Amino acid sequence: MNTKSILLGALVVLFGVSTTHAQINLGERALGAVQKGMTGFTFSDADAAALSKPAVDKMDAENKVAGPTDPYAIRLARVFGKHTKGEFYTLNYKVYLTKDINAFATADGSVRVFSGLMDVMDDNELIAVIGHEIGHVNNHDSRDAMKAIYQKEALIDAAASQSNKVAAITDSQLAKIGSAMIDSKHSRKQEAEADLFAYDFMKKNGYNVNAEESAFRILAKMSGGAQSSFIDQMMSSHPDSNQRADDAKARAEKDGLYKPYVQQKIVNTVPVKKTTTKKTTKKK
Repeated sequence: MNTKSILLGALVVLFGVSTTHAQINLGERALGAVQKGMTGFTFSDADAAALSKPAVDKMDAENKVAGPTDPYAIRLARVFGKHTKGEFYTLNYKVYLTKDINAFATADGSVRVFSGLMDVMDDNELIAVIGHEIGHVNNHDSRDAMKAIYQKEALIDAAASQSNKVAAITDSQLAKIGSAMIDSKHSRKQEAEADLFAYDFMKKNGYNVNAEESAFRILAKMSGGAQSSFIDQMMSSHPDSNQRADDAKARAEKDGLYKPYVQQKIVNTVPVKKTTTKKTTKKK
């Protein structure tokens, strides 16, 4: 895996705490027939998804992905696999086997969780993290970020065209989009709204909402360690982790649900099935 870290714009990595991230290297791969309407610059969720999917496919091919029988994949499916449907997206989940502490969701509904994150957060904390990432997709943040990239980097010279549609994105234009995606970030307002989405998701589905505060406390604690300079740089567009933890606590207190969260046991191994041996009696 290359060492260039990514914050994937529409594929934004919110909770990343690592100096070594998965990287998109799109090269000269053509995207195909994704099109944009010139009048009013229309850009749909479907357009954003179509741009996201080949990038995610490339990342999946270039990273070590946990297979269906891998303990990490089994845990993720158990924790979050039953949540697959959104208003305009269908979620799919995979685990990248890397020590990096990271997770992201994309406009096409792809959710990628790094095993390093699963090593430091319990099931409820993972739900808070993944819920936030899905919040960006649900709130159209991923679409809007992709639209801004597309508008800035692709087919600008065609803006004067009278046609409602333009030709397929070229390799060079796709390369520009990939580069811009790496540097793109969500606004603080969008991050706060995604935090709220995660809280509401947990509350609606009966999870312990106090785990959201705990997840942010973990990030805040890590920001004081050896990786603090990287984390500070990565989180520069986000509210302070401790402040976000305080906000999560305040929401729980307002709802009468607050209780100091105690992290549960983290198990990233396949449960051992107990085997029973049948006693046989010898015939006399």
